[in-house]
Amino acid sequence: MTESIEISSAPRGRLSTRAIAMPADTNPFGHVFGGWLLSQMDLAGGTHAYRFAKGHTPTVAVEGMEFHLPVYVGDEVSCYTEVVRVGRTSISMQVEAWVRRHGGDDRLIKVTSAIFHYVAVDENGKKRVIEQGI
Repeated sequence: MTESIEISSAPRGRLSTRAIAMPADTNPFGHVFGGWLLSQMDLAGGTHAYRFAKGHTPTVAVEGMEFHLPVYVGDEVSCYTEVVRVGRTSISMQVEAWVRRHGGDDRLIKVTSAIFHYVAVDENGKKRVIEQGI
């Protein structure tokens, strides 16, 4: 894959997290582990879901994860989130991961996206009705 591939022209949703990819997050080839990127995306989606549902919303599924381009050490990873579905007790978020290359220009490059599904639970871990927030 080449850097010239433009998956989308601009991020959708709100900026929910931003992190710098560090050497400890990479495989021997210098690419960030997919699991690290997945966890960053889950943090972003989970934070947005928590705010929206006004409470604990554990992840129950991830749908359609596909890595388009690698993430390298020093890249600034930004995760954007958008609510795509709200059910009685569940919420689904479109989460996109974009990078600004270390040492490059300010151009954002989309590296992956997926739909994350969360379920609202009470203090006993039982499903609860979502009271919509932000």
